[in-house]
Amino acid sequence: MRNCLKFLVIILFIGCENNKKEASNLVEVNQTTIANHIERLASNEFLGRKPFTEGEEKTVNYLKAEFEKLGLEPGNADSFFQDVPMVEITGTPSENMLISGKNDSFNLKYLKDFVATTNKAVENVNLKNSELVFAGYGIVAPEYGWNDYKGIDWEGKTAVVLINDPGFKSADSTLFKGNEMTYYGRWTYKYEEAARQGASGLIIIHDTEPASYGWNVIESSWSGAQLTIESDSPLLNIESWISSESAKKMFEVSAMKDQDYKALSRDKNFKPIPLDLKVSVSIQNKIKKDISKNVVAMILGTDRKDEVIVYSAHWDHLGVGKAIDGDSIYNGAVDNASGTAGLLALAEAYKKSSPTKRSIVFIALTGEEQGLLGSAYYAENPIFDPKKTVANINMDALASPGKMKDLTITGYGQSEMDEYAEEAAIAQDRYIIPDPESEKGYFFRSDHFNFAKIGIPALYASGTYEGFDTSIEEIKKLNDNYNTYKYHQPSDEYNAETTELSGIQLDLQLFFNVGFKLANEDYFPKWYDGSEFKAARK
Repeated sequence: MRNCLKFLVIILFIGCENNKKEASNLVEVNQTTIANHIERLASNEFLGRKPFTEGEEKTVNYLKAEFEKLGLEPGNADSFFQDVPMVEITGTPSENMLISGKNDSFNLKYLKDFVATTNKAVENVNLKNSELVFAGYGIVAPEYGWNDYKGIDWEGKTAVVLINDPGFKSADSTLFKGNEMTYYGRWTYKYEEAARQGASGLIIIHDTEPASYGWNVIESSWSGAQLTIESDSPLLNIESWISSESAKKMFEVSAMKDQDYKALSRDKNFKPIPLDLKVSVSIQNKIKKDISKNVVAMILGTDRKDEVIVYSAHWDHLGVGKAIDGDSIYNGAVDNASGTAGLLALAEAYKKSSPTKRSIVFIALTGEEQGLLGSAYYAENPIFDPKKTVANINMDALASPGKMKDLTITGYGQSEMDEYAEEAAIAQDRYIIPDPESEKGYFFRSDHFNFAKIGIPALYASGTYEGFDTSIEEIKKLNDNYNTYKYHQPSDEYNAETTELSGIQLDLQLFFNVGFKLANEDYFPKWYDGSEFKAARK
């Protein structure tokens, strides 16, 4: 037995040493390149990189020029751009949202208590004395035997729902996926489902922990001009959020007074509950239809040119918005000048490396901040055959205080991309872990999700948990500080003197190593049994 164990250890040691040797022979991703592009893209020159603005024009032309300098070819026939038709709706909601009942009425104040938007490209939308009905988590999930909308004719009504899933903080791992968020927990799904049910409006109750961000993010993200893609899908008149404090006030004067609405919502037999309240709110819209752009560049393979590995990152951020501490430009240094700079640094590394058998594609996507719009459009109008797209490696909000021991994989357990990532991590003396905050639904919050939806195995990972020189506790404090004070705020800026890039370089090196391996073999990574995306690949 001891001899068998000794033999196994020797094999593992040799395997690890071979991995390290292979990694050492690969081109190094240049940290100075990363720094230069982040600093430039996060500068005030690019005005927060919002689609349909001068900031977009500057950003996409900058990316095109940089890809051309590196000698890459256009990725969309003879063009570096993929046109993405969008509608910009600049809505001005009424100052108040009126909640009225038989015994009491009160107003909620815009931004302080509620936000309201619409995806209907018409000049005026409203809810006028629309009946409010509490619909639990707003989920219809046949595989879980779950229907929060059953037994109600929803025409003309407004549903009130909770964010996240019934399993969140339930201490029941069999309730949906326990603490891990499913797509049913995402706000995008909740608006989609309410519209399918025929409701006129939906109000999501904000709660910081299950939403994973504070009310300040709601204010900045759901005010001002909003972008959408024209669609034949049903749409709500009003899509709204209210603060948890406003929800408590609403329930206190409703037919559900003194009831535990969160506990009721976790019951599989939950039925919608009329609140004996009505809501009135309106939005005046300015409509602008225009074309935004995905930027696409490629390096042709030598043998199997039509088989591609796709690297992606969204170039957009929030533009110029509400001033905070005198600053109104939302520069988005971490989110996502970092990932966009990563695309350019990886492209540079591939041009310096030996040619690959498969083609390498780099896509800088638009409209991620408005609901993954650029990748959604690409998924509906793919430039490269999804069946011959080997994998997607997505980069979003790369940040660390130094080199990280971990590689945290968001969506761990979905596909064999985990195994490629683990092999590359071991070669860097690192370990992989599943996302320890899977309840926040990060798998559904970046562009890899739309590649996965059409069957393309996706890797979305970065070092976020433990540093080689920084403790788990220190890393958590830094992450919490970013989420509280910088995420979607003007303070997400680049400072060359204080920003540490060695961790980002290490992650990008791993992404290069994984992609380079995939680009020189003939294997297609597979989805694991049980993944909801496996059927799409077939």
